[in-house]
Amino acid sequence: MSTISRPAWAGKPQPVALALKALTIILILAVILFPFLIVISTSLSTAEDVTAAGGYVVWPRSLSLEAYRQVLSGGIVTRALLITAGVTAVGTALSVVVTVLAAWGLSRRTFFQGPVLMTVMLTFLFAPSMIPLYLVVKQLGLLNNLWSLILPGAFSVFNMVVVRGFMMGIPQELVDSAKIDGAGELRILRQIIVPLSRAVIAVVALFYAVGYWNAFFNAMLYIDDTSKWTLQLVLRSYVLQGSSLVGTSTDSIAPPAQSVQMAVVMIAIVPILMVYPFVQRHLTKGVLTGAVKG
Repeated sequence: MSTISRPAWAGKPQPVALALKALTIILILAVILFPFLIVISTSLSTAEDVTAAGGYVVWPRSLSLEAYRQVLSGGIVTRALLITAGVTAVGTALSVVVTVLAAWGLSRRTFFQGPVLMTVMLTFLFAPSMIPLYLVVKQLGLLNNLWSLILPGAFSVFNMVVVRGFMMGIPQELVDSAKIDGAGELRILRQIIVPLSRAVIAVVALFYAVGYWNAFFNAMLYIDDTSKWTLQLVLRSYVLQGSSLVGTSTDSIAPPAQSVQMAVVMIAIVPILMVYPFVQRHLTKGVLTGAVKG
């Protein structure tokens, strides 16, 4: 009785191959998580632990929240955190609405679809440079205005292409039946297309949120007023340039500078990191389906 030969990728993996894969994954996780462990440990360390470790701590002997208390009691980081959260929330909502509307319009087969889609896709090749973009923001009177952190990046062609590809995979029969029942375009979009595209919209919203939260160059370029600084500018000013957080508490026993710096880094990382578990289940489905069908 002849046996059917299978290709190498269809066969059962050997124990040695499984062990190598597991070892590779463990090494990758170690490389990724080790710096994160240093940041957490140093932010929670006392002055004695930082001194004994020579700067940055891998595993603290005792825990202290004094660095977080000093950072959050000064007002600068708290204000920057609220500004960044507001810009992220408003910018993400606006960007998702604009992207969904553009993707829905360009997914319909109309006479103007081709020229408009080609014009939009050309921005991949001819992106605006820094100086023209700055002049446009200045002429619109948006310098030192938080809208300058939202409007220039409110639309992403890549995200639109992903959402458009997903929407083009929705059966046309659903749209036709809704039109027969008297539904208009906006009602079809709101009650049929958006619920079915929830996965890809969640992923695109995550992309926008991460972009707004981590936006640094636009804030440095357009915002001169320190009272409107975002968290990333505060992070750059204090952690990289070593500036003092004016307004922080001046207790006789102050936490070490390394602990305060790592505390600022943790405050900048954790909020946006907490969003990932809620979007993780949509990530693969939304991105892959939209990209393949687009």
